[in-house]
Amino acid sequence: QVQLVESGGGLVQPGGSLRLSCAVSGSIFGINAMGWYRQAPGKQRVLVAAITTGGSTNYGDSVKGRFTISRDNVKNTVYLQMNSLKSEDTAVYYCNFDRIKRSNWYDDFRPFGSWGQGTQVTVSS
Repeated sequence: QVQLVESGGGLVQPGGSLRLSCAVSGSIFGINAMGWYRQAPGKQRVLVAAITTGGSTNYGDSVKGRFTISRDNVKNTVYLQMNSLKSEDTAVYYCNFDRIKRSNWYDDFRPFGSWGQGTQVTVSS
């Protein structure tokens, strides 16, 4: 079992920044990639950023150039630095992982873990 605990959300004004953290513990051997998802009210949960164990990263079009995903392998933590935040970034943010090494690893990312409680990000003036 892998445990995922998200933190770092909050209320921020448009144009502001936040850094989210995802602490990963448990049976982490075999994880190929970590990803950040978000779910806005009334919408489906969507992948916005992901990073492989080798350090490759990819992003959804809506966050490209504004968000940066990174990982600290010593602390078993994945981060999402969010800059130039917009009201449409308001959502609950979740992290998850994919155990399968895929050729189209981002487009075919499949979350294997149980969803945590997420962390709420609200962008509003």
